[in-house]
Amino acid sequence: MPRLSEVIAALDALWPPSRAEEWDAVGTVCGDPDAEVSRVLFAVDPVQEIVDEAVKLGADLLVTHHPLYLRGTTTVEAGTFKGRAVHTLIKNDIALHVAHTNADTADPGVSDALAGALDLRVTGPLVPDPTDPAGRRGLGRICELDRPETVREFAARAAAWLPATAQGIRVAGDPDALVRTVAVSGGSGDSLFAQVRAAGVDAYLTADLRHHPVSEAREQNPLALVDAAHWATEWPWCEQAAAQLDAISERHGWGLRTHVSRTVTDPWTAHAPSVTSPSISGAPN
Repeated sequence: MPRLSEVIAALDALWPPSRAEEWDAVGTVCGDPDAEVSRVLFAVDPVQEIVDEAVKLGADLLVTHHPLYLRGTTTVEAGTFKGRAVHTLIKNDIALHVAHTNADTADPGVSDALAGALDLRVTGPLVPDPTDPAGRRGLGRICELDRPETVREFAARAAAWLPATAQGIRVAGDPDALVRTVAVSGGSGDSLFAQVRAAGVDAYLTADLRHHPVSEAREQNPLALVDAAHWATEWPWCEQAAAQLDAISERHGWGLRTHVSRTVTDPWTAHAPSVTSPSISGAPN
């Protein structure tokens, strides 16, 4: 069995920490470099439910996309929910490793996995990494559909093929407009509207879209905006990442057993649809 340090070195080769944004907090949060690793669990969020799942599974390493301490901390006291997670991990000899924005821009990265989940053909990054001579790394992906479909059909595709969440899929734009090209970005993506417009695509699928940026974007361009739950747009990366580690394990003869958490850690738990059409005419006084 490999040591944790060997597995982390392999993960850092996939998603170099140096390519993370300056504000990000990636890398190994806890774990003994000399400990042996036989079972690895991948998940989006390092919340207690996932930590408990890692314990029940008998995992030696938990790899998450979201950081546990994005803004730093001065304590890991077990009375805090993050401190409790750290205590649980250490008591059960489970290491925690984070790949966040360094996994977003990787080749393949988070948005490649999102495009794959939607059966879209990737043609290139939305925001290319200038340090990549091959032109494959960067934020987001520009994609093509095998055949044109309406915005309504594309939204239904996303609702059917992405993991189910309480939010479902929201759309801004003409539901009957045709979609041939799509930009996708896993996670919060309304900071990339300028690049999406410059790409000239017909639709943009991302998460965490807010009222004012969407309103302004719609005034500037007929681009259709498709908003999925943040967790749902990033969960496909877990399967992609597990497959990448499987391949590394096979090459080295490590015999690692990798698992992907199916636990839905999207924080929204329920959705009550409007009972009238989107119009103020039916609103109560």
